[in-house]
Amino acid sequence: MLGDDGQKMSKSLRNYPDPMVVFDTYGADAMRWYLLSSAILRGADFSVTEAGIRETVRQVLLPLWNSWYFLGLYANAEGVSGTVRTDSGHVLDRYILAKTSDLVAAVTRDLDAYDLFSACANTRDFLDVLTNWYIRRSRDRFWVGDADAVDTLHTVLETLCRVAAPLLPLVSDTVYEGLTGGVSVHLTDWPRAGDLPADPELVTAMDRVREVCSSALSVRKAHSRRVRLPLAELKVSHPDAETLRPFVDIIADEVNVKKVVLSAEQESGATAVLQVIPGALGPRLGGRTQEVIKAVKTGDWSHANGVVVAGGIELVEGEYTIKMAAAEGSAGATLADGLGMVGLDIEVTPELAAEGTARDLIRLVQQARRDADLEVSDRIVLTLGVPESVRRQVAPFVDMIASETLATSVAWSDGTPNAELDDEPVYIGVSLSR
Repeated sequence: MLGDDGQKMSKSLRNYPDPMVVFDTYGADAMRWYLLSSAILRGADFSVTEAGIRETVRQVLLPLWNSWYFLGLYANAEGVSGTVRTDSGHVLDRYILAKTSDLVAAVTRDLDAYDLFSACANTRDFLDVLTNWYIRRSRDRFWVGDADAVDTLHTVLETLCRVAAPLLPLVSDTVYEGLTGGVSVHLTDWPRAGDLPADPELVTAMDRVREVCSSALSVRKAHSRRVRLPLAELKVSHPDAETLRPFVDIIADEVNVKKVVLSAEQESGATAVLQVIPGALGPRLGGRTQEVIKAVKTGDWSHANGVVVAGGIELVEGEYTIKMAAAEGSAGATLADGLGMVGLDIEVTPELAAEGTARDLIRLVQQARRDADLEVSDRIVLTLGVPESVRRQVAPFVDMIASETLATSVAWSDGTPNAELDDEPVYIGVSLSR
């Protein structure tokens, strides 16, 4: 175990964070998780740094705590309380319940094998799915107090606290007691994966949806197309593209495109990349293995009718992999399995630009609501002071602006600028609707 200077941890050097300061600043669970999830449990060197402990809080403790806070905020706003229930038919509820079942099974195996590193990794990955996909994609449902959403999140958090109890004993106990009003989580039974509905096909498809969205958003970023700017089309090319058909609306909304095209054919902007496995080639080809490797590097290979030939030598299954790669300069990205890719139409028409400006304006209004300490359910009277050119541009989207910001009316008026829209000073006025 190394100190924050990369040298062996030493009392005389004091080259490590003061544990008491860490406990007071980040909590004991942060230090516990930081060590349990560290490479030292896999026999590797590990440096103890305050930055690493702080990252634990950001990636693990806050997502768990904020998920509980989020549920309480929206449930209380609608005067409802959650209960343990697993029969929701909503696709996102079914997905997160199935992922929770997988989490229980995985962490049970990990802890039975005393593999704390893997248990932490599986829990951390689940928290990312819970907060950055399920909760974020379900906000509108919580907004109106959807009982299925409230009960599903309640069930997931109740189970998650029991799973995380050995890893985060203090935080999980606090969340569990606040969530259920019951006894300590450490006095409850360990959850069983079979108590939650498993759906491997849905999990596989939705995980691919998430990957498609992540890849498409990375293309947006690479080509400087902000997320609030709608684009015309996203094309997903993959042999199993049709499995995504039930989820095209989710993909379109997440990536902010008007149309999603699914294709089982290779994208025209993609190229195939052959990778050979020397360890598999050697036993069969012996000294000719280097011939094959050289041929692949020089592009002397072909793939037709399921047969791969490199340097005149036919390869057999298990000796190679073929993956797709986006052509250089194209608005595309390869999916993780290497079998498909996403391609984005990045042309911005005046109509798309106008809608993007309206969405930017919505963001400014939402920030003004927060600055005014308004409740999430408060209705407002909205006053906008923007240049005439912007007013004409967003006029077709006034109803959308009002709906998204809970405005009962939208008025246009001059005012002292208090925000910026595309580097232009604008006025955003919000007040409670009476």
